Amino acid sequence: MHFREEIRFIESHLRDQVMPFWLEHCLDRVRGGLNNCVADDGTVLSTDRFLWSQGRALWTFSALFHEFDGDPRWLEAADLVARFLFETGPLADGAWPFKRSADGAALQGAESVYADAFVVYGMTEYARAAGNQRALEVAVRGYERVSPLLDDHSRLPTAPHAIPAGAQSHGPSMIFALVFHELGLATGDRAILGRALELAEKVMTQHWKPELGVLLEFVRPGGERLDSDAGKTFLAGHALESMWFMERIYAHHGREDRVAQAMAAIRSHVEKGWDAEFGGLTLASHLDGGKPVWHQPDAKVWWPHTEALVALLRAYEVTGEAWALEWYERVRDYAFRMFPDREHGEWRQNLDREGRPIGVVVKGLQVKDPFHLPRALIYCAQSLRRLAGAGGVGQG
Repeated sequence: MHFREEIRFIESHLRDQVMPFWLEHCLDRVRGGLNNCVADDGTVLSTDRFLWSQGRALWTFSALFHEFDGDPRWLEAADLVARFLFETGPLADGAWPFKRSADGAALQGAESVYADAFVVYGMTEYARAAGNQRALEVAVRGYERVSPLLDDHSRLPTAPHAIPAGAQSHGPSMIFALVFHELGLATGDRAILGRALELAEKVMTQHWKPELGVLLEFVRPGGERLDSDAGKTFLAGHALESMWFMERIYAHHGREDRVAQAMAAIRSHVEKGWDAEFGGLTLASHLDGGKPVWHQPDAKVWWPHTEALVALLRAYEVTGEAWALEWYERVRDYAFRMFPDREHGEWRQNLDREGRPIGVVVKGLQVKDPFHLPRALIYCAQSLRRLAGAGGVGQG
C-alpha cells in the first residue's frame, strides 16, 4: 500500500463524500442542533433529536476542527450543536434524556446511559476545540453522575440495547472507559483517568476470553460465562472498536501486556467475523452456531467496517505485522465498494448478508448521525500520516 495515496483518498472521501451531506441537509441553523432522523438521501424524516446523536455530532465537528484540518466551518457547526445542548440541558437529576423535540421538549426520559456517554464525549472534544470551559464543566458533571452507576448493570438503562436479566454488558464499560479517558486527559484529573482504567480492566479481564478468542458481549457480573445464547453472543465490530479503545488507554499507561492482548483480539475478531461467502463483517455471531442475541445478526452494517479500519491500521502501526495491513485492505475494499452512496453522499447504513440495501436494523430507531464513519476517517488519516512519516511502520 502507498500510504500517501491512501491519505489523499481517505481525506478526500471525508471532505467531499461524507461531510457535505451533514452540512447541507441536517444542521438546524435556527434552533441549533442536528436533525438526525434522516434518510440516506438526505430527507429529514423528523426534527426530533436523539441526544446521543447530538453528542456524537458535537464530537465529530469538534474533532474535525481540532484534529483534522482546522477548517472554521467545523467549529461553526460544533457551536450550533453545543448551543442546543447548552440551552436544553439535562433533566432535573442530571441525566440526559433519550430524545428531545427541536424546541427542546423532553420526549423520552433517561432511557439510555449511552446518551450521557456521548454528551460527555462530545463536550470534552468541544472544550478542546473551542477552549470552552463550560463544556468541560458539563462533561465533569456527567462523569460524576454516571460513574457510580456503572458497577451494577441490573438497573442500568441502555436503550436500545437491553441487557439480559442477570447479565453484565460489555457496552457500558467499553464506551465509558474511552469517554472517561479522554475527559481525564482534557482535565488532567488522575482520578478520572484511574476510573477509565478500572473500566478498561473490566473489559479485558471479564469480557475478553483469550481461550475462546472472542470478547463476549454478555457475562455474569464479575466475568463468569452465561450458559445461554446471550452468553455465547459476540459482535466482531464491537470488539474491534473496543480494542482500539483499549490500545489507546493502555498505551497511555505503558501497559504493553494489555496492548498485546488488544492486538490479538483485533486479529481474532476480524477473522471470526468475516463472511467468507459474501464478504464483509456480520453484525453478530454465536460461539456454537446458534442464534445470536442481537438485532438482525446476519446484516452487514456500516459501523463495524469503519471501526475495523481504525483498529487494523492502528494494529499495523503497533505491530508492523503483515496480517493487519492485509485485513485493512480487505475490509477497505468491501466497505468502499458496498456502502458509499454516490448519488446523495455519505454511506448507506445497512445491507443484508448478500449486500443489498435494507431498512433500519434496530426497530424503531430511524437514526443517522455523523459519527462512526467520520471518526474512523479522521483516525485513519492520522495513522496513515504517521506511517508515511515513519517510512512504513511506527511503534506505539
